[in-house]
Amino acid sequence: MSADSMQGSLKQRGIRLTRQRQILLDLIDKSGKHLDAESLFLMAQEKDPKLNRVTVYRTLKMLKQGGLVDELDLMHYGGDQHYYETRMKQEHAHVICLRCGKVEEFFGDPLQKLRRQIESHFGFQIVLARTEIGGYCSHCQTLRAREVSEAAALTEAHPVTKRKKA
Repeated sequence: MSADSMQGSLKQRGIRLTRQRQILLDLIDKSGKHLDAESLFLMAQEKDPKLNRVTVYRTLKMLKQGGLVDELDLMHYGGDQHYYETRMKQEHAHVICLRCGKVEEFFGDPLQKLRRQIESHFGFQIVLARTEIGGYCSHCQTLRAREVSEAAALTEAHPVTKRKKA
């Protein structure tokens, strides 16, 4: 979403795009990461030391209600943390590693096909779709395989003997 369209969207709702709001939108949009509120606060303070935590939380709520950012839970990898990203024109799926927390975004025709199938099957008009897929990235799959083989080797080296009942 361009700066002009963001400003227009806020203006339609009677909200000004202040410097602090612009800082937060820029951080969310240009960081290349999915950031939680605390990370956004710390990064925003580097740009404007006067910015306080309450302002960040209120601004995130306002931007979410204004349709400029999405609030995501990303499989609750970080507990109850929520992450933010600017609204994008093209829908995408979030692919989250349940071990390291790495987040990838998947764009493609399969998502559009799924959307059309759901609309057709249920006679449903989709306004918003969020897709999250949890699993293990290739690096973490390697680590998990190594851990499993090490655990198996330990078990073979030190078998647990069962006690006989008296």
